[in-house]
Amino acid sequence: MNLAVVYAFLAGIAALVNIGAQDLAVRLYSGAFSVPLSVAVGTLAGLIVKYVLDKRYIFRFQARDMVHDSQTFILYTAMGLATTVVFWGFEFGFDYLFASKAMRYLGGVLGLAIGYLSKYHLDKRFVFRTH
Repeated sequence: MNLAVVYAFLAGIAALVNIGAQDLAVRLYSGAFSVPLSVAVGTLAGLIVKYVLDKRYIFRFQARDMVHDSQTFILYTAMGLATTVVFWGFEFGFDYLFASKAMRYLGGVLGLAIGYLSKYHLDKRFVFRTH
């Protein structure tokens, strides 16, 4: 299968995990700062799922040991900081502009799509590069 199709499919899974975790978090806690908290929960859940999927199915990366895997995850997370700003900007921007949960999630999905496209190139060049 074409790598772009596989990547898009796996990114879709990670996006569903992210948005699903956000929705669950908002359902469990609806108090002060519930939206930012839910976005943080979703981001963490999506990050972990995306790392595992990318590592195994996109880059076919084998860590030497737990330390190497931890270092790779930290670098993977660092590369995701800029793309997370894009994702959060879209999600919070749509929430502010439309004041609707559905539109906030749409902004999140759009931000994730843009961020994941950028992240692939960063990960290929800096995280999972082959020597």
